[in-house]
Amino acid sequence: MTARADLKLSQELFSRILEEVRTRTLLLVSPMTEDDLRIQHNPLMSPVVWDLGHIAHFEDVWLVQNIESGGSGSEGLSGIFDPFSNPRAVRGGLPLPTIEDCLRLLAEVRERTLQKLAEVDLDSDQPLLQDGYVYRMVAQHEYQHNETILQTLQLKQGEPYHPPRRVPLPPPQALGAESACDPLGNMVRFPGGIVEIGTDDRAEAYDNERPLHRQRIRPFWIDQAPVTNGRYLQFIEAGGYDHRDFWSDEGWAWKTKENLGAPLYWSREGEEWHTRYMDRSTAIEPEVPVCHVCYYEAEAFARFADKRLPTEFEWEAAASWDPAAGGKRNYPWGNEAPAPGLANLDQLAFEPAPVGAYPENVSPIGCYGMIGDVWEWTSSDFSGYPGYASFPYKEYSEVFFGPEYKVLRGGSWATRPGAIRNTFRNWDYPIRRQIFSGFRCARDA
Repeated sequence: MTARADLKLSQELFSRILEEVRTRTLLLVSPMTEDDLRIQHNPLMSPVVWDLGHIAHFEDVWLVQNIESGGSGSEGLSGIFDPFSNPRAVRGGLPLPTIEDCLRLLAEVRERTLQKLAEVDLDSDQPLLQDGYVYRMVAQHEYQHNETILQTLQLKQGEPYHPPRRVPLPPPQALGAESACDPLGNMVRFPGGIVEIGTDDRAEAYDNERPLHRQRIRPFWIDQAPVTNGRYLQFIEAGGYDHRDFWSDEGWAWKTKENLGAPLYWSREGEEWHTRYMDRSTAIEPEVPVCHVCYYEAEAFARFADKRLPTEFEWEAAASWDPAAGGKRNYPWGNEAPAPGLANLDQLAFEPAPVGAYPENVSPIGCYGMIGDVWEWTSSDFSGYPGYASFPYKEYSEVFFGPEYKVLRGGSWATRPGAIRNTFRNWDYPIRRQIFSGFRCARDA
């Protein structure tokens, strides 16, 4: 995969990328008051002003300081915006800047960045500058903070967040003779074989996506679409949260401790279940992918359905590998970059779409919606691929390797198009539900 290889490297290109992501950041926070920006709405998430200051500091370190020094090999962050010295739970007690100070800092850093950009040699053999990697990395970092800010806004205390604008979702369409809207959940078969996993791209892929390597995958079945609200409701109504046999030891202990019986943001009003997307409360829509479930809930549902969660290699094979052609796609629909009609990405819908709303979002074997709507839990622990090497700093991936984290794939409605591809790997603790996460199931063939 050679991401964005069709775009000629130029100062103008990277200036445009950086301007676009900043415009979105400022749009997302524009409806918020100073108090809402500074308060820590939940210990799982940072105050939004911390995110904004961190975005500015990260850009300054990488696009000014590290370009000047030739790259430090470490993240190099310091002070209150260093995430390792200041974990999320304590950030509300830090001496945070005002929003006015944050906006000034963002503008001042951007001015330095553009001055440095005008001076750099994009044909340099400096590793950070090759293929313009460091500029795309910083843009992706801000894209990812856009999504974490949206997690915070969904958790917001007091008056719900009112989006500055909403893009309407398209209506669902039938996906063929075996509609993915079937409430029982059709499955499609992957025939197995040797497939390519990961990428050698060095223009925008993160180090944990590299290197490209081959994996032998056994035949398996996988859900044609993500598990929907309607299917998940069957699990709830069958007493799924009370049946010990569906849950792992860790999952049962966590569920019992938290006294949970439904996904985050679900509530029961009489005989009807409701959920909330920012300021929009609605009755549960059966055809919409279930969202805000943790790994343990996904795992329990899979056992209830006599299935399992896919490994991340199975997920990537189902999303990218064309068994007939013996080749790999950058995205389920092909190599064309995400666009508004292809997948529910880019945040401004502010919720998942009904299954079938994006009929071109289908992988070579017939899986619908593997990019967008909801992140999908896999059964895999987060670790490096064979031949993995940290670049340009260990703090992005390597320090998180281990069994504590499970891998998620595919992005969500809150993911920017420039921060998702078939090889992109997300990870989180298996108890996390504030992320825009869902799942699909698999079983052996």
